[in-house]
Amino acid sequence: MEPQQLIARARRLAATAGPDRRRLLGITGPPGAGKSTLAAHLVSELAGSAALVPMDGFHLAEAELRRLGRTDRKGAPDTFDASGYAALLARLRSPAPDTVVYAPAFDRRIEEPVAGSIPVPHDVPLVVTEGNYLLLDDPAWARARECLDEVWYVELDAAERVRRLVDRHERFGKPRAQAERFVHASDEANARLVAAGRERADLVVTFPPDAAPVPYDGG
Repeated sequence: MEPQQLIARARRLAATAGPDRRRLLGITGPPGAGKSTLAAHLVSELAGSAALVPMDGFHLAEAELRRLGRTDRKGAPDTFDASGYAALLARLRSPAPDTVVYAPAFDRRIEEPVAGSIPVPHDVPLVVTEGNYLLLDDPAWARARECLDEVWYVELDAAERVRRLVDRHERFGKPRAQAERFVHASDEANARLVAAGRERADLVVTFPPDAAPVPYDGG
């Protein structure tokens, strides 16, 4: 599907919203596939009719990951507050009049979630949320899926996706060898979990290997 068709589909979804019923669009796919790129592009093109609320704001804090002994698997499903994410989506789905909902963001510079970072005014008809586990077959994540009107699955050539992941980790401070180890040990394990949900998507969006990446600021 061409970019303009994706924009038109998102715009049609926004047009079906009502004063007490916001529409929610999920963008999922394996790490490095281009979820953030597509989600940000859709919100930009809808120009005020959509807000972007990434799942990555629900990363557990570094201190909690250390307590759980999960720092080496940061990004795995159990290193997120899935129930908190589902609760926020439910609140966004039914906006209260004259109320701004504040969502958390993830700040890659400090590797921590930051509460109250993303304002979503009540009159925005569409929220676009992106993250790895929107189609995960797990009760905690299923509650989040129930809040979404559509979920699109984004995929990219595997070799190119891995290359971009390694470059990303290196750009945010990991030495090249450490970045490669993390991608193959952690990111790719997560990618296999994500891929299991592909058939449950409402739409599959395939990026060509030469699709230009954009600067990445999320988790």
